[in-house]
Amino acid sequence: KEENIMQQSWKIAFAYIGVIVGAGLSSGQDLLQYFISFGQIGLIGVLLLGLLNAAFGKIMLSLGSYYRADNHEEVFTQISHPIITKILDFVLISGSFIMGFVMIAGAGSNLEQQFGFPFWLGGLICSLLIITVSFMNFDKITNVLGIFTPIMIVMIFIITGYSFIGKSHDWTTLEALAHTIKPATSNVWFSVINYYSLCAMTAVSMAFILGGSVVRIGIAEKGGTRGGLLVGLVVFIAAISIFANLDTVKDADLPILAIANQIHPWLAYIYAITVFSLIFNTAFSLFYSIARRFANGSTKRMRIIIISVVIIGYICSFFGFKDLISLLYPILGYMGLLLLIILIYGWLRDRKDIIMEKLFRRKMIHLSLKKHSPHKNLSEKERELFHTLGDISQADTKSLKEDIHNEAKEILSNTETVQELKDYVEEHLSIDEEVIHQNINILQEQQEKSKSTESSKDRPIKKSNINNNEVK
Repeated sequence: KEENIMQQSWKIAFAYIGVIVGAGLSSGQDLLQYFISFGQIGLIGVLLLGLLNAAFGKIMLSLGSYYRADNHEEVFTQISHPIITKILDFVLISGSFIMGFVMIAGAGSNLEQQFGFPFWLGGLICSLLIITVSFMNFDKITNVLGIFTPIMIVMIFIITGYSFIGKSHDWTTLEALAHTIKPATSNVWFSVINYYSLCAMTAVSMAFILGGSVVRIGIAEKGGTRGGLLVGLVVFIAAISIFANLDTVKDADLPILAIANQIHPWLAYIYAITVFSLIFNTAFSLFYSIARRFANGSTKRMRIIIISVVIIGYICSFFGFKDLISLLYPILGYMGLLLLIILIYGWLRDRKDIIMEKLFRRKMIHLSLKKHSPHKNLSEKERELFHTLGDISQADTKSLKEDIHNEAKEILSNTETVQELKDYVEEHLSIDEEVIHQNINILQEQQEKSKSTESSKDRPIKKSNINNNEVK
């Protein structure tokens, strides 16, 4: 049903937002240093930041789904040179660890500013939560990552309404006040690129994993785009709210929380808890992606690694939240430029392949729906086609087939009549049979040529010569 498709894509979208909106964005400290310090032109930079979030959200989640990624190395091995892959691997692991302990520091500052807790206690609570949630299965983790995102969005809208409804602002004075803040970079355009590079470093590993958990590439694409657009909207209205209240919040560690305190103490308490949750989301995603990278599929090993890196991260967090952002974030942002270049290259190179893979998986779902329907049976030729499509996919054949069957069963359970099922398939799973068979032949020829040089098990065959047909 349409509602089920919407639920899946929004679930991924909210999880993606929960990953990317961490201590800096949800508190406003990043916005203060990177954009508002340049005055009103900084707000234009925030709009551009939102567009980049939407574009790269789609790219990252679709690549993750296409390769059914379990960690970032699995994707970068396919889309970049081995040396660049090693550089990116090092940059992402080190960057994730650094940003992870900055998030823990943010958790300490958040509870200290709002509740008067000792700085060390907030970080400790966050660290213990990260370790606890890592023992859950991935579906539950995805739900946890997205649960506080709608609350945060509502809270930001309330704060924006308070900042502007029935009020006037002296924009000239605020502009002058903004320029008293030390900026993170030399100009606003550098800030856009530098800060989004930082956001991408924060999000990419978990975004690949989120995308890899979705068998239907279209759902992953929608989730990434919707999540990115929502991030852009939330960040922009948060930025204009901070700008409007600059005279009272410019020196606060968490400017948006300071605005919430002006509205009502209870609102501030709720927002502080929400910010803490978003900080946890990002910190968890960063440490979890590191653990998945080195676990080699072992759950036990992954948990041992995450406990170890979280303990080390907690110790490092004592350098202080505000100072860590101003010192480390610009450096990490410049390191992330290589990441953006590789993502764009990989997306442009694989775009035709992704479109065709989307079509192949739709056909596999068609065949699986027929297999599991009580009124139909698959012919031997159709069974062979299902296995052929699985074999030529970039994804692991066994897990792809299992997930396709699970997807088909879920669709059947959500459609009550034959006509409803037909309508659903026509709207969401449209295919071109002629294009499928043409490209199957091309890919099988490629595989035959490749057998003499390398095993298809060791390195998936790239689908570089498929027909340039668009898929709905």
